[in-house]
Amino acid sequence: MPSVTARRLALLTVLTALCIGIQLAPRPPNIEFTSLIVFLVGVVFGALSGCAVGALVIVVNGFFSSWGFAGLMLPFQMAGMVIVGIGGGLYGRTGAGSHATRSCLETAILGAFLTLTYDLITNSGMAVSYMLMGAPVFIAFASALVSGALFSLIHVVSNAAIFGVAFVPLTNSLQKLLGGGKTWKEEFSPM
Repeated sequence: MPSVTARRLALLTVLTALCIGIQLAPRPPNIEFTSLIVFLVGVVFGALSGCAVGALVIVVNGFFSSWGFAGLMLPFQMAGMVIVGIGGGLYGRTGAGSHATRSCLETAILGAFLTLTYDLITNSGMAVSYMLMGAPVFIAFASALVSGALFSLIHVVSNAAIFGVAFVPLTNSLQKLLGGGKTWKEEFSPM
């Protein structure tokens, strides 16, 4: 685990505040940058930091979102975003991405997969609320998946594009701010 310096702590704090601000800002449904920022925090600062930022952002969003109080969905949203933070931490530890273009494609696919996982978890939360209202298990899960399908499609496609386009430049910028020397492309390119 990298040492905690004032610079690292300040950057982590700024990223967390930025993530909360972006999450609370009015935006179209299911187009968001929170997943990318949480993933980046996981890559640069480690899975534990990615999980903590993801959970904190979702808790704040759950109470202050312009869409209203999250209620029963909050633990499901937190679980989904914690998985995104873990994914970033694992991706950062593997040293994946030997070329910037490959990293763009890898992170686009990984972003789509993590977003789909997040959506399945949150749709399960919706199914639980249907079951609490008396719906049978199969009907509850089928209704949640069908009613969320279009939103999930928008979410997965937009996050794949966001991850694919923004991951490498943002990671390079973070590494320069941290004084880490090598950028993502330089660090993982063959000698």
